[in-house]
Amino acid sequence: MNLRQLEAFRAVILGQTVTRAAEMLHISQPAATRLIGALEEDIGFALFERSKGRLQPTPEALVLYEEVQRSLLGVERIARTAREIGSLTRGSLHIACAPALGLSFLPRAISAFLKQHEQAQITLVVQSSREVVDQVVGQRCDLGFIVQPNTYPSPRSEKLLKSRLLCALPVGHRLQDKALIVPEDLQGEAFISYPQAIASRQHIDAIFAAHDVERELRLETQLSIPMCMFVEQGAGVALVDAISALEYRGTGVLFRAFEPAIEMDFSMLMPTQARLSKFHQRFLEHMRAFVAHEVPDSYRS
Repeated sequence: MNLRQLEAFRAVILGQTVTRAAEMLHISQPAATRLIGALEEDIGFALFERSKGRLQPTPEALVLYEEVQRSLLGVERIARTAREIGSLTRGSLHIACAPALGLSFLPRAISAFLKQHEQAQITLVVQSSREVVDQVVGQRCDLGFIVQPNTYPSPRSEKLLKSRLLCALPVGHRLQDKALIVPEDLQGEAFISYPQAIASRQHIDAIFAAHDVERELRLETQLSIPMCMFVEQGAGVALVDAISALEYRGTGVLFRAFEPAIEMDFSMLMPTQARLSKFHQRFLEHMRAFVAHEVPDSYRS
């Protein structure tokens, strides 16, 4: 038996005549007749009886048809899947991402991508940048998104966005009318910091120390969004990354430029050994376009 014989068998069952079956398969009537004859010869028993110009399936044929129908539906699913893969409407992605991008910005980007690729399957795991690098190097994910790539070993990477830390102030703060904040402006301010284990903390502390500025360090958190929430509640001021400032949905925080500039790089990482599929490449193109459209020039370095 071969697939074409089974397709002809199903077509005759559905069309009840060889002529209709041939039309359904886009072949000649003699070709359809030969396929049915070859199938009967292969299986060793008759499948149809002719009655008043129509082919009546034998009881054995009806039993066989149930199995053929299940099998051909499976083949059609495979063919449909292949077409979807070829047209990039179907694919899978396992993404590891640092919190600065993974809490809001990347979910929005992925949602926009899924509207164009409805059969796609995407897994998003939010981890620290160091853990994301480990995932990428160990080839346990397809793509990684990290902050400050120069701090870590460099797998194959592409810079997605270069920005600066911004100063987050509560609405009504004495500095709200200033377009640019410098360290001296924050003398004696309650300051919300990253923990010591995060590289940005050392960089920020070094800048204030170099300018001989004392801050009141009362709160620490590793994520910029909670920092913004603390700022809105009047717990202090903070320096936060531009993506978190862009994504913050509260109304009680103002974001101002800060100098000396503390640059933050957001990068996409790809496993060094793995070859990217066309689907993966399409997602990278989508991310480039999404960043270009969603991130204002004022948030870039």
